[in-house]
Amino acid sequence: MEQGLIHIYCGDGKGKTSAAIGLAVRAAGSGLKVLFTRFLKNESSGELAILDDISQIKVLHLEKSYGFFKNLSEEKKQEVRETYLQLWRAIELEILTGRYDVLVIDEFMAAYRYDLIPKEEAIEFLEKKPKELEIVLTGRNPDEKLIELADYVSEIKKVKHPFDQGIYARKGIEY
Repeated sequence: MEQGLIHIYCGDGKGKTSAAIGLAVRAAGSGLKVLFTRFLKNESSGELAILDDISQIKVLHLEKSYGFFKNLSEEKKQEVRETYLQLWRAIELEILTGRYDVLVIDEFMAAYRYDLIPKEEAIEFLEKKPKELEIVLTGRNPDEKLIELADYVSEIKKVKHPFDQGIYARKGIEY
């Protein structure tokens, strides 16, 4: 790719991760190499199993899932910070190899907002990304600095959601 761009899929609606996965699959289907990572999500969700089967996509998995950050004890929050700092370092190292055309970081906005990744480093990483690298970031409430750096910002709004009627996440559909 001659010029990689930065995408943000944000908002309070369902579909940010699905959009990012769709782009990753499209890129892989076109012969591009994709690095797919995620913060603050369960490692047993269905999409990871299928992404692992696509040779053009490498998923950086975590050994442990933690649940909602705001609900964790201070001790668990510190463990999460250490785990996600290690994931951030792994992302940086993988991108330095030059093997990837596309980088997807699911729930980047939450990791950024909760200081689970070094904010200044994240901004510098985006500013100095390899020219050809396409980057996709997802999550709610992106920081204004991130919006300024992005080439695409797509907001997915919740108009109606089954959770409001007491219908919880269903395997294979929402996770």
